[in-house]
Amino acid sequence: MAIPKKYLQFTENYPEVIKSYEAMGDAVHTAGPLDDKTRALIKLAISTGARLEGAVHSHARKALKAGVTKEEMRHTVLLALPTIGLPSMMAAMTWIDDIIGEE
Repeated sequence: MAIPKKYLQFTENYPEVIKSYEAMGDAVHTAGPLDDKTRALIKLAISTGARLEGAVHSHARKALKAGVTKEEMRHTVLLALPTIGLPSMMAAMTWIDDIIGEE
């Protein structure tokens, strides 16, 4: 799945805003001891709990780039089941599959 057109359009329309947003993200990522893979899974979990479809898509793509396996992503979403419930967890699992594909 490609980066959404709306996001690309936003980056074209507001380059300074996106530059600042990405700089903040970089600063947050390097502010602590967690490695890329762990951070990617945490961001995926946060997006899952917040029920943010676009963020789950985005963080699934980023997780793949960080070396996270499909199984690790699915396990991360599955761990949300007792906390956010079956319907929310299943929605997030579907969003993960939009990116990694169903097996």
